[in-house]
Amino acid sequence: MNVELLINVTPSETRVALVENGILQEVHIERRAKRGIVGNIYQGKVSRVLPGMQAAFVDIGLDKAAFLHASDIVPHTECVADVEQEHFQAGNIAELVQQGQNLMVQVVKDPLGTKGARLTTDITLPSRYLVFMPGQSHVGVSQRIESEEEKARLKDLAGKHIDEIGGFIVRTAAEGVGDLEVEHDAKFLKLLWQKIQERRAANQPCSVLYEDLPLAFRILRDYVGTGIDRIRIDSRQTFQRLKQFLQDFVPELTDKAEYHAGDRPIFDLFDVENEIQRALDRKVELKSGGYLILDQTEAMTTIDINTGAFVGHRNLEETIFNTNLEATQAIARQLRLRNLGGIIIIDFIDMVDEDHQRRVLHSLELALGRDKARFSISGFSSLGLVEMTRKRTRESLEHVLCAVCPECQGRASVKSVETVCYEILREILRVNKAYEADRFVVYASPRVAESLEGDESHNLAELKVFIGKEVSVHQEALYAQEQFDVVMM
Repeated sequence: MNVELLINVTPSETRVALVENGILQEVHIERRAKRGIVGNIYQGKVSRVLPGMQAAFVDIGLDKAAFLHASDIVPHTECVADVEQEHFQAGNIAELVQQGQNLMVQVVKDPLGTKGARLTTDITLPSRYLVFMPGQSHVGVSQRIESEEEKARLKDLAGKHIDEIGGFIVRTAAEGVGDLEVEHDAKFLKLLWQKIQERRAANQPCSVLYEDLPLAFRILRDYVGTGIDRIRIDSRQTFQRLKQFLQDFVPELTDKAEYHAGDRPIFDLFDVENEIQRALDRKVELKSGGYLILDQTEAMTTIDINTGAFVGHRNLEETIFNTNLEATQAIARQLRLRNLGGIIIIDFIDMVDEDHQRRVLHSLELALGRDKARFSISGFSSLGLVEMTRKRTRESLEHVLCAVCPECQGRASVKSVETVCYEILREILRVNKAYEADRFVVYASPRVAESLEGDESHNLAELKVFIGKEVSVHQEALYAQEQFDVVMM
């Protein structure tokens, strides 16, 4: 399989496309205005100690001083099993830090409003499968990995790389990975920590020692060992920085990176722009003539499969089976491309043959095999639905690129032209009873105005006779379909 990463960089936005065998599979987007500082490591300086709050303010070079609570000054590990640690009671803040003291701190919460960033001295460095804990000597395993056998296996793998430099937490994403992937991450994190220590020795207080990697760098870090054949970057400056990053941390990918200097935009190479637009549509066409309908809600995502124009060549059951089988490939791709997570309900076309059901489920599992997000698939329910879950790794493509429709306010539908016309007629009757007026003027959207003077003209004429007054209609090009005004004259 040929795998390429296309990296498109502009001053305001970075986009990364993962293309497998010429077909877009994943899109990652990061906008500069929405980048936070969580995960950044600073050489800070204590500017003020507040015993009454058991906290201190630390200058890390930002506009507002950051906040460090006494409970965040000692190492702590969250959401991890098998980690041996002392039961620590936070001491007096005045005994833990002093004004003017230099501290290495990490941001755990972005500044918000008038509040500065929240800090901790418990430094951690994440990678794809591991979290590095400097100075620790143990291995923790994510509680979300349910199998005790798998926990033990991963603990042994990570334990091979523990030394005096630090220990590790094995992340949920590591479930099922091998020794090589764990080794890649461990080496990367230790080298990164060494670079941070060197910067600390050279830098002055109130300076940044480590910034969580920008999108392009994070992608390359997370895709180490996944068989990338080519990396194309359309920004010369970013290419040079990425080249240095690869040489320092991922040398096996260095020769695969190249600067894209062609006249043709990099995302046009594999029709990426159009694929992104299509990934925002509800309907996904299948090659056979069938189609999927995807609806994303707060609670879950539903996927409905239909045969559409596909009639098959044998019998109905075979047609249904082949459509469902084809749909499994499309579903797996759409989940990755749109980054849909949480609960997913799939309504396959009803199949009578249990062997067909089993083969469709098997095909779906195989199709999801290259998905890095953790997933779980249940069998067919009594209603013929397949329930599955997919781990949320980031916001869905729709949430990143789209906002609530100002016209329908997120309902995903608007009142029909006919409905709005009848609302206008009722409004005229209401106003006529409540107020004295010689005549009425209706201002409405072009489609509604045309309907009042066309298909609904007979109803408007009857209304005029009933109230004994003239009603005129005017088009307002800027009005939404549901918007109208009834003006008394």
